[in-house]
Amino acid sequence: MLKSIEGNFDNPEVNEMLVKHFIELRSVSPEGSAHVLDIAGLKDPTIKFWSLWENEQLMGSGALKFLDEDHGEFKSIRINDKFRKKGNGIKVINHLIDEAKKLNIKKLSLETGAGVFFNPARKLFTKSGFKVCEPFSHYEKDINSVYMCLLISN
Repeated sequence: MLKSIEGNFDNPEVNEMLVKHFIELRSVSPEGSAHVLDIAGLKDPTIKFWSLWENEQLMGSGALKFLDEDHGEFKSIRINDKFRKKGNGIKVINHLIDEAKKLNIKKLSLETGAGVFFNPARKLFTKSGFKVCEPFSHYEKDINSVYMCLLISN
Protein backbone atom coordinates (compact mmCIF):
# COMPACT_ATOMS: atom_id res chain seq x y z
CA MET A 1 0.00 0.00 0.00
CA LEU A 2 1.42 3.37 -1.05
CA LYS A 3 1.38 6.09 1.61
CA SER A 4 2.42 9.71 1.08
CA ILE A 5 3.61 12.16 3.69
CA GLU A 6 3.82 15.88 2.94
CA GLY A 7 6.97 17.62 4.13
CA ASN A 8 8.81 15.11 6.31
CA PHE A 9 12.27 16.57 5.56
CA ASP A 10 13.48 15.71 9.05
CA ASN A 11 12.99 11.98 8.54
CA PRO A 12 16.57 10.60 8.33
CA GLU A 13 15.76 8.36 5.34
CA VAL A 14 14.12 11.20 3.41
CA ASN A 15 16.97 13.53 4.30
CA GLU A 16 19.62 11.02 3.20
CA MET A 17 17.84 10.31 -0.11
CA LEU A 18 17.47 14.02 -0.92
CA VAL A 19 21.12 14.78 -0.10
CA LYS A 20 22.19 11.90 -2.37
CA HIS A 21 19.85 13.20 -5.10
CA PHE A 22 21.33 16.70 -4.86
CA ILE A 23 24.94 15.48 -4.94
CA GLU A 24 24.34 13.04 -7.80
CA LEU A 25 22.51 15.53 -10.04
CA ARG A 26 25.08 18.24 -9.39
CA SER A 27 27.82 15.77 -10.38
CA VAL A 28 26.25 14.98 -13.78
CA SER A 29 25.11 18.50 -14.71
CA PRO A 30 27.46 21.15 -16.09
CA GLU A 31 27.98 24.35 -14.09
CA GLY A 32 25.04 26.67 -14.67
CA SER A 33 22.81 23.85 -15.95
CA ALA A 34 22.00 22.14 -12.63
CA HIS A 35 18.53 23.10 -11.39
CA VAL A 36 18.21 20.56 -8.58
CA LEU A 37 17.02 22.00 -5.28
CA ASP A 38 18.62 21.23 -1.96
CA ILE A 39 16.45 20.66 1.12
CA ALA A 40 16.41 24.36 2.01
CA GLY A 41 15.21 25.10 -1.54
CA LEU A 42 12.45 22.50 -1.25
CA LYS A 43 11.17 24.20 1.91
CA ASP A 44 10.18 27.27 -0.14
CA PRO A 45 6.50 28.14 0.51
CA THR A 46 5.72 27.83 -3.24
CA ILE A 47 6.64 24.13 -3.11
CA LYS A 48 4.77 21.09 -1.81
CA PHE A 49 6.95 18.02 -1.23
CA TRP A 50 5.89 14.42 -0.61
CA SER A 51 7.77 11.31 0.42
CA LEU A 52 6.14 8.08 -0.74
CA TRP A 53 6.25 4.93 1.35
CA GLU A 54 5.50 1.32 0.47
CA ASN A 55 5.15 -1.13 3.37
CA GLU A 56 6.86 1.37 5.70
CA GLN A 57 9.88 1.66 3.36
CA LEU A 58 10.81 4.91 1.62
CA MET A 59 10.04 4.32 -2.06
CA GLY A 60 10.62 7.82 -3.43
CA SER A 61 9.78 11.48 -3.41
CA GLY A 62 8.56 14.31 -5.55
CA ALA A 63 7.65 17.97 -5.32
CA LEU A 64 5.33 20.39 -7.01
CA LYS A 65 6.30 24.05 -7.34
CA PHE A 66 3.56 26.59 -8.02
CA LEU A 67 4.59 28.83 -10.92
CA ASP A 68 1.20 30.56 -10.96
CA GLU A 69 -2.33 29.61 -9.89
CA ASP A 70 -2.79 26.90 -12.53
CA HIS A 71 0.77 26.06 -13.61
CA GLY A 72 3.05 23.78 -11.62
CA GLU A 73 6.55 22.41 -12.02
CA PHE A 74 7.78 18.98 -10.97
CA LYS A 75 10.89 19.06 -8.78
CA SER A 76 13.04 16.51 -6.96
CA ILE A 77 11.53 13.32 -8.31
CA ARG A 78 13.61 10.52 -6.90
CA ILE A 79 13.24 6.77 -6.47
CA ASN A 80 15.06 5.19 -3.55
CA ASP A 81 17.82 2.90 -4.83
CA LYS A 82 16.24 -0.40 -3.73
CA PHE A 83 13.01 0.54 -5.56
CA ARG A 84 14.64 1.49 -8.89
CA LYS A 85 14.03 -0.32 -12.17
CA LYS A 86 10.80 -1.83 -10.84
CA GLY A 87 8.23 0.53 -12.34
CA ASN A 88 8.00 2.78 -9.29
CA GLY A 89 8.81 6.02 -11.10
CA ILE A 90 5.35 6.04 -12.65
CA LYS A 91 3.83 5.78 -9.14
CA VAL A 92 5.57 9.01 -8.10
CA ILE A 93 4.55 10.76 -11.33
CA ASN A 94 0.92 9.63 -10.94
CA HIS A 95 0.88 10.76 -7.30
CA LEU A 96 2.14 14.21 -8.29
CA ILE A 97 -0.40 14.48 -11.12
CA ASP A 98 -3.19 13.51 -8.71
CA GLU A 99 -2.03 16.13 -6.19
CA ALA A 100 -1.82 18.74 -8.97
CA LYS A 101 -5.42 17.98 -9.96
CA LYS A 102 -6.56 18.45 -6.33
CA LEU A 103 -4.85 21.86 -6.41
CA ASN A 104 -6.56 22.82 -9.71
CA ILE A 105 -3.28 22.87 -11.63
CA LYS A 106 -4.00 22.78 -15.38
CA LYS A 107 -0.45 22.59 -16.75
CA LEU A 108 2.59 20.74 -15.42
CA SER A 109 6.10 21.52 -16.60
CA LEU A 110 9.51 20.12 -15.81
CA GLU A 111 13.17 20.55 -16.61
CA THR A 112 15.45 17.56 -16.88
CA GLY A 113 18.90 16.93 -18.23
CA ALA A 114 19.68 16.34 -21.90
CA GLY A 115 22.57 13.92 -21.26
CA VAL A 116 22.61 10.12 -21.38
CA PHE A 117 22.32 9.94 -17.56
CA PHE A 118 18.82 11.44 -17.85
CA ASN A 119 17.52 9.03 -20.56
CA PRO A 120 15.46 6.97 -18.06
CA ALA A 121 13.82 10.13 -16.67
CA ARG A 122 12.95 11.45 -20.14
CA LYS A 123 11.48 8.07 -21.13
CA LEU A 124 9.38 8.00 -17.96
CA PHE A 125 8.05 11.51 -18.52
CA THR A 126 7.25 10.76 -22.17
CA LYS A 127 5.45 7.56 -21.11
CA SER A 128 3.45 9.71 -18.67
CA GLY A 129 2.27 11.99 -21.49
CA PHE A 130 4.75 14.85 -21.19
CA LYS A 131 5.85 16.49 -24.45
CA VAL A 132 9.01 18.47 -25.16
CA CYS A 133 8.29 22.20 -24.99
CA GLU A 134 10.02 25.55 -24.90
CA PRO A 135 11.67 26.79 -21.71
CA PHE A 136 9.15 28.06 -19.15
CA SER A 137 9.19 30.35 -16.13
CA HIS A 138 12.76 31.50 -15.39
CA TYR A 139 14.46 28.90 -17.60
CA GLU A 140 16.33 29.78 -20.79
CA LYS A 141 17.37 27.66 -23.75
CA ASP A 142 20.23 25.39 -22.66
CA ILE A 143 21.73 22.50 -24.62
CA ASN A 144 22.06 20.62 -21.34
CA SER A 145 18.35 20.84 -20.51
CA VAL A 146 15.13 19.37 -21.88
CA TYR A 147 11.85 21.07 -21.00
CA MET A 148 8.60 19.12 -21.00
CA CYS A 149 4.96 19.91 -20.25
CA LEU A 150 1.63 18.20 -19.79
CA LEU A 151 -1.86 19.68 -19.88
CA ILE A 152 -4.14 18.06 -17.31
CA SER A 153 -7.85 18.22 -16.75
CA ASN A 154 -9.53 17.86 -13.38
